[in-house]
This record gives sequence, C-alpha cells and structure tokens, in this order.
Amino acid sequence: MGIVVNLDVVMARRKVSSRELARAIGITEANLSLLKTGKVKGVRFETLAAICQFLDCQPGDILVFSAE
Repeated sequence: MGIVVNLDVVMARRKVSSRELARAIGITEANLSLLKTGKVKGVRFETLAAICQFLDCQPGDILVFSAE
C-alpha cells in the first residue's frame, strides 16, 4: 500500500527529458531521479506545482494511490 509515482510515464508522453524538466523547475537531476523512482519521503507542493505547470498535467497524473 502506498503512493506510486508515474512521473516518468508523464514525461515520456510529453517527450521531456530529465535534464530539461530539472532545469525548468529548479532542482538537480539527481533529486528528480529520486522523485521519479519514488525514493523520496515527500515532495514540496511548490515543486509539484512547478512539475505540473511545465508538463501541463494534474498532480493525480503523477501521484497515484495503490492499495496493493
């Protein structure tokens, strides 16, 4: 049970590279990689908002609850 991060899927659909997104939202590629793999304990709303704005998506497109 937990939150599944689908950021890599959304990025692939929009044909956006990690480097491009990291630069656009002002975080390092290393931190973006940790976020994409779900190895973070949290994400700031400011960062989530910047990602959604750049990728033209909603938070629910990136973060999904899984009961399994």
